[in-house]
Amino acid sequence: MSTASGPARLPATAPSRRLALAVVASGMLMVVLDGSIVTVAMPAVQDDLGFTPGGLSWIVNAYLIAFGSLLLLAGRLGDLIGRRRMFLAGTAVFTAASLLAGAAISPATLIAARFLQGIGSAMASAVSLGILVTLFTEPRERARAIAVFSFTGAAGASLGQTLGGVLTDALDWHWIFFVNLPIGVAVLAVAVRVLPGDAGPGLKAGADVFGTVLVTTGLMLGIYTVVKVEEYGWSSGRTLGFGALAALLLAAFLARQATAENPLMPLRIFRSRSVSAANLVQILMVAALFSFQILVALYLQKVLGYGAAETGLAMLPAAAVIGAVSLGVSARLNARFGERNVLLAGIALLIGVLGLLARVPVRAGYAVDLLPAMLLAAGFGLALPALTVLAMSGADEEDAGLASGLFNTTQQIGMALGVAALSTLAASRTRSLTAGGRTTAEALTGGYRLAFAVGAGLLVAAFALAFTMLRRSGPQAAAEPVAGTPAPAHAAGA
Repeated sequence: MSTASGPARLPATAPSRRLALAVVASGMLMVVLDGSIVTVAMPAVQDDLGFTPGGLSWIVNAYLIAFGSLLLLAGRLGDLIGRRRMFLAGTAVFTAASLLAGAAISPATLIAARFLQGIGSAMASAVSLGILVTLFTEPRERARAIAVFSFTGAAGASLGQTLGGVLTDALDWHWIFFVNLPIGVAVLAVAVRVLPGDAGPGLKAGADVFGTVLVTTGLMLGIYTVVKVEEYGWSSGRTLGFGALAALLLAAFLARQATAENPLMPLRIFRSRSVSAANLVQILMVAALFSFQILVALYLQKVLGYGAAETGLAMLPAAAVIGAVSLGVSARLNARFGERNVLLAGIALLIGVLGLLARVPVRAGYAVDLLPAMLLAAGFGLALPALTVLAMSGADEEDAGLASGLFNTTQQIGMALGVAALSTLAASRTRSLTAGGRTTAEALTGGYRLAFAVGAGLLVAAFALAFTMLRRSGPQAAAEPVAGTPAPAHAAGA
């Protein structure tokens, strides 16, 4: 098989393809775990290294800015120089940065290491979906592979909170980074042997240097502006000025791509209605679910008085049901009912999650007030695999890395917007209730309730967008291969 990106050496047997899937999923699980494992351990990091309250947020912000701003570039470069090469390089950078983060003895060192981790994560994450959709060409096989991949994102965040709490309490915070070392080394050792070799056309086929500078600077400035909103406010001159400059840079990038001879991001990718709509839906969905992944943990610790390990264990049912649905039934449901219908069902369940949390009391009982929401989180196990298939279904094989990078970029944009909007709303509501004489627990709960309610509203908007923009799909649509991907010989013969 040959493509516009050069010949690809695919694993010849089903077991070798499954091993390649395990490698890609393990690499992604390491990245996703690292994104959430830090949140539970941040108080311990602050006490040990002497972070100021404002400086502590940069443990997350440094990673998020590097990760979100480089995904699109890394995805396109993967198409040009080879997705396997990009995945290996990114995993190596991430593993080395994890060693540096674990050994950090000062705030500056840890923040620098987190920035490097973000770079490595972007390089590996941006091409992972591109590797899978070119590796698994048979529709049902691809659906199962994407379900496994989606599990790493859907359940990995909750697993990270559990693991972060256990490691911090049993050992110390350094081990939330050191745990990446054996995983990263193992992934590299196996990936070298099993990932398909793909020789891209080279940088000359799409080395748009000016476009690269525009999009990377624009995304980096935009994400920086959003994550600092809580500190400066939405209406401040700093926020409005930086936001306008970021928008101008990104608009200039799009104009450049429309006229460049070798664009970094060919605009043809947006001709696919499924690609465009799926990425818009993802921004809304991820922004809303920030309130579940992060604010629930804060509520458990700050209001109910849970410890780090207890918080992680309290979130574990959500990870369990997400994993069971992602790995157990999502691929079959997509094949039977179509990705659009499964996505809508998943979003409906997630609306229920945040609707329940919007009514959470100050003195909540876990079994009555929180466990039902944890179990309804199964909707994420339905929504994310379906959304992933839709986002990749309209991309030609030569743009698979770009589509993968775009999908991951919109995920990070959604996360940054969720962090800025929902945390700002929660904090503002908490201050207002405190000024009105409410207790700390009552004020915090009121702030979290508002964030959960707004998150539910974002999910309603995501549902409406998916319902109106995504085409109806059924078993026939679910079985269609990615555009530009030829059916495998054995499928044609059957």
